[in-house]
Amino acid sequence: MRLYNTLSRTIEEFKPINAPNVKIYTCGPTVYDRAHIGNFTSYIYWDLLIRTLQLSGYQPQRILNLTDVGHLASDADDGIDKLEKGAKREQKTVWEIADFYSNYFLNNFHKLELIKPTKICRATDYIKQDLELVDLLTKKGYTYETSDGIYFDTSKFQSYPDFAGLDLKNLKAGARVDFNAEKRNVSDFAVWKFVRQGEDHAMQWQYLGRNGYPGWHLECATIIHTELGETIDIHTGGIDHIPIHHTNEIAESECAFDKKLCNFWLHSNFITVDGTKISKSLDNTYTIEQLEEQGYHPLDFKLWVLQGHYQGTRNFSFTDLAGAKSRRLAWRNRAALAFQKSELAPTGIFDQILAATQDNLNSPLAFSIIDTNDLSYGDWKLVDRLLGLQLTHDIEQIPTKIQSLLEARNIARQNKDYSTADSIRDELATYNFTALDTKTGVFWQFLA
Repeated sequence: MRLYNTLSRTIEEFKPINAPNVKIYTCGPTVYDRAHIGNFTSYIYWDLLIRTLQLSGYQPQRILNLTDVGHLASDADDGIDKLEKGAKREQKTVWEIADFYSNYFLNNFHKLELIKPTKICRATDYIKQDLELVDLLTKKGYTYETSDGIYFDTSKFQSYPDFAGLDLKNLKAGARVDFNAEKRNVSDFAVWKFVRQGEDHAMQWQYLGRNGYPGWHLECATIIHTELGETIDIHTGGIDHIPIHHTNEIAESECAFDKKLCNFWLHSNFITVDGTKISKSLDNTYTIEQLEEQGYHPLDFKLWVLQGHYQGTRNFSFTDLAGAKSRRLAWRNRAALAFQKSELAPTGIFDQILAATQDNLNSPLAFSIIDTNDLSYGDWKLVDRLLGLQLTHDIEQIPTKIQSLLEARNIARQNKDYSTADSIRDELATYNFTALDTKTGVFWQFLA
C-alpha cells in the first residue's frame, strides 16, 4: 500500500510500526454549529482509508476527537470563542451547544455509512492530561508565561518550520497568529490561555491559581499520547491544518516526549461551491439534511466525493450531485441483476479495484474499473465493503410482495393480458421497483 506523506512530500510505501495493527488519529470537528458537506468531505476520504486498510489485512485502531472545549475562532488563537458564539446565537449554554452539535455530527457520520472510530474522545474529558502536558513542557523549558497565558517558545524547537515549510524570518506579526507584544517570537502559540479580568469565558479550569482553558492544539497532542502512545502510524486532517494546527501539535508532542509524533501524515483538499471555498461566513454551505430535502440520499453525496481524489479540488454543484445519484442507482441495479442471475462468486476484478485504492486512495481509478467491467454479485459485495454505499443493502431481502407481483405480471404477459401486465408494472412503481424484460428473462430493478 502506498500513501502520499505530507511529512516527506512524496508517495511512500506504507509500513505500520506494529503490523497488522495501525494506529490512526483523525482531527474531528469543533462542535459549535451544524457540520456542512465541506466538513464531511475529509471524513469520507478517511473512511476509504480505513476500509482499504481493513481489506488489505490491517487492523486499524482509530481515534477521533470532538473539540467540545471553547477554543478561539481561528487556528491561530485569536478571535471569538466558537462555542460561546454558538451559545449566544441560540441562547443556550456552551455545554448544551457542545452536546447538541456533537450528536448532530455523529448522526450525519452514521448517515454517510462512515465506519465508527475505535474511540471518540471529547476534549473536555482530557483537561487533567492537558495540564500534565503543560507541566512537562514547562519543566523542559519550552514554555513561558505572559499576562494572558502560557506560550510555547518555537525558537526552542529547531525543526518547528520544517513540516509546513515556514519562512519564520519573513513571517510578519499578525499575519499568521494574533499579534501579541508579550510573545518572544511571532510564531509562538498558546498552550494554555488565562481568563482575563472582566472576560466572560464559560469553559474554564484552574491552573497556577488562575482560571483558564487549553489552547486548541494541545488537545490533539494530549489525546494521541493518552490513547495511542508516543508514535502513531497515520494522522489525518485537512490541508488547512498543516501550517498551524499540525505544526503546533508536532512541536508540543515531540518536545514533551522526545519521540516522533507520527510516521505518515495525510491531508485532504477542499471542495468549493461556485469556485469558492465553503465557509459559514460566506453563507455558501449545505448540510446533509439540506441535500436530503432536495431528494438526495447522503450516500449520493458520498459517491460524489469519492469520484474525485482526496488531494484534488472539487467544485460542488447539484448538477454533478444528480449525476452521482444516477451512478449509484445504476450500480445498485447492476448488483441486483448479478444477484438474480446467480452470479455470486467473486471474479477477481475486485483485486484490481482494491489495488487502485491501495495506491494512494485512487478512488477515481477504482470507479473507472467498476464502470468498465462486468462484476459478479460477490464483487459488488466487496465493492460495498470498500466504499460503504449500500449497493447491496436491500437486494437479498426483496419483499415477497414484489416477487408475487413479478410472477403475476409474467403470467399476464404469457396470456397476452398486457393491460393487467401494465397495471402490475404501475403497482411495482409504488414500491420503488420496476420490471426489466430481457431475452434471458424478467428481472426486477430499483427505480430510485
